[in-house]
Amino acid sequence: MDFEKVMQELESLGKERTKKAYLRNGAHEPLFGVATGAMKPLAKKIKKNQPLAEQLYATGNYDAMYFAGIIADPKIMTEEDFERWMDAAYFYMLSDFVVAVTLAETDIAQVVADKWIASGEELRMSAGWSCYCWLLGNRPDDEFNTNKIAGMLEEVKNTIHDAPDRAKAAMNNFIYTVGISYVPLHDKAVEIAKAVGPVEIKRGKKSSILHASENIQKEIDRGMLGFKRKNVRC
Repeated sequence: MDFEKVMQELESLGKERTKKAYLRNGAHEPLFGVATGAMKPLAKKIKKNQPLAEQLYATGNYDAMYFAGIIADPKIMTEEDFERWMDAAYFYMLSDFVVAVTLAETDIAQVVADKWIASGEELRMSAGWSCYCWLLGNRPDDEFNTNKIAGMLEEVKNTIHDAPDRAKAAMNNFIYTVGISYVPLHDKAVEIAKAVGPVEIKRGKKSSILHASENIQKEIDRGMLGFKRKNVRC
């Protein structure tokens, strides 16, 4: 299936209600408003296709960019490719749910994510912390350096309240993910979550409060300690 045909298919799947929801979350034109689930049959037809993914991502169309992440071949993407994708990721649904997710399926994930966390740029920081969430929620515990993850928890404790809003959200999710999915540091994550307390995220004129401690406890009560996703991407 070629580029033009895919764009036509995506446009036909668009719904005005979904489009409005994406716009409220920070997307901007051009976009069609395609629900993630509606993309799955099309993705099954195409499977992995990096050249097509690059064409779609370059459009600047949110739905095409999201679909690019689904059909991308992360194993052949370079660090330069991910930097280029991040440069075009203009809001968190792209940085955290397209770029970070795709990066999480590579062998360079931690190296790139570490650089983004240290960058001081809001969306790169958000993508870096989010990438670790995808990694920890999918890969075996023994693939991670416990001392490194412990140090990252300390970094979150010391910097989260002064971080940019999107980075705050991803850092809060990092505490939660370690608390549920990385068993060696469950107790430390619970301790850090309590020390951090409520985290306020501003979204335009509105704000919301995140509670990693409460959310960890809810999942523990459901018997979810040690939970790992089978797949990172849908």
